[in-house]
Amino acid sequence: MAIISRGFSGRRSTADAKLPPGQYLTTDFPVLSAGPTPRISLDQWEFTINDGNHLKRWDWKAFRELPIETITVDLHCVTRWSKLGTKWEGVSLDVLLADAKTDLSYAMFRSYGDYTTNLPLNDVLNRQAWIAFKYDGADLAPEHGGPARLLVPHLYLWKSAKWVTGMTLMPSDKPGFWESLGYHTYGDPWREQRYSDD
Repeated sequence: MAIISRGFSGRRSTADAKLPPGQYLTTDFPVLSAGPTPRISLDQWEFTINDGNHLKRWDWKAFRELPIETITVDLHCVTRWSKLGTKWEGVSLDVLLADAKTDLSYAMFRSYGDYTTNLPLNDVLNRQAWIAFKYDGADLAPEHGGPARLLVPHLYLWKSAKWVTGMTLMPSDKPGFWESLGYHTYGDPWREQRYSDD
């Protein structure tokens, strides 16, 4: 009589215990994009925040003068890979929104190349989201969203828009690019919110 049931291979490792359901570990950093990789020169880059009435704007020089944080986070892609302990440098959305007085509850992030993704404003505050410009000690490569990308590590990676150029604050939620094509409007990896019917 077998002591171990067929298909049982032991306990999950400590690293596996940190994985959301349905995910597998990778040491690579796969590159997935909805379109061609834009090449944005630093003298053309900008980030804006618009609430319908007011516009805040940073060019690259002004953006890089803002307080910088070093962040170590796990990433979880909707295509089921996870990469643990990734190291980034960026500016917290708390800094960018520090003097914003708004009762608007949602944000639509826009990217060079016309990509968009929607997020509740509460999910980008309180050290939950950054505009990241360095990965693993080096300038962020264009294929990973450089010169700067949104980083929202508690949600599936499609919410961390590459080549980010701004955000528009909104009174109600609206779907972004992938959300309008059937992806979940929120995208929590721990609840496996991959698609709209999950």
